[in-house]
Amino acid sequence: MIDPLAEIVTMLQPSLPFSKTASGSGHWRVDGAGDGSPFFAVILEGSTKLSINSQPDIRLEADDFVLIPAAYRFTMVSDDEPDDGEDPLRVTKIGDETRHGDPSGLPNMRVLIGRLAFGTPDTTLVFALLPCLLLIRGQARLTDLVRMIREEAKAERAAKSIVLERLLQLLLIEALRSDAAGLETPGLLRGLADKHLGPIIRLLHEAPSRTWTVDELASAATMSRSVFFDRFQKQTGMAPMEYLLSWRMALAKNMLRRRDGGIKEIAKRVGYGSASAFSVAFSKFTGIPPSQYGRQDDAVGVLEPQSD
Repeated sequence: MIDPLAEIVTMLQPSLPFSKTASGSGHWRVDGAGDGSPFFAVILEGSTKLSINSQPDIRLEADDFVLIPAAYRFTMVSDDEPDDGEDPLRVTKIGDETRHGDPSGLPNMRVLIGRLAFGTPDTTLVFALLPCLLLIRGQARLTDLVRMIREEAKAERAAKSIVLERLLQLLLIEALRSDAAGLETPGLLRGLADKHLGPIIRLLHEAPSRTWTVDELASAATMSRSVFFDRFQKQTGMAPMEYLLSWRMALAKNMLRRRDGGIKEIAKRVGYGSASAFSVAFSKFTGIPPSQYGRQDDAVGVLEPQSD
């Protein structure tokens, strides 16, 4: 059976343009600014308080993993109380590690931080999966994966780019599925975690070209049409046919970018009886015709409701 989560993570083509190890000693503080790229941090030892995008502080401890799909402003601060004359913003380079606070003291926190990038311009795929902040505690597997990514990024080995891509895919999948049952915001993960809707979403991913109806999907979920429709919208944030359209367009965009078939063939593979019908639907969804999309680098996002 097709795994929608794995499909989407694979389509994102994640890469690691930046990562570093940092530590803190004594009383220290980091005020950072991001460009809206996805940001992750894994606490290797000790503890810290983290605030992202001016949200309330979150206390992080060893093996905690945090993933923020769009980081603009963040603050990390030590648990230690300030001492007179101590500069909490002091930064020192110790080997390949960045030290915050006291350069000669024992570290009270060590963290691996990194920024993710995606090979597809459809980066809103990840926003369909994630809340504004994903925090996972006590998952040693994630810590091990991040360490492997860090080591691979620093080394010069054969097939380095392929290994990094696979490790990053594993990291994202492991992070997402670790918290799937506890998400509080609507999205694909919450839908997949729903025992009635998860199988239906998998059906849509297995056969996106099929002419589905809400009645068929409701019957497969053993629910009434109205109850199914309301539940699907509440859990995923989209109506069932809206989700299907979004996934079809995501597939079509991916095929167009990769030059994987002509427009007529792609139309058939995503559920349209003719190239003209597909072109009309695609143009309405993205704002440009499919014949031009493959040449665009600033494509409109997918898997989000489209305004008329």
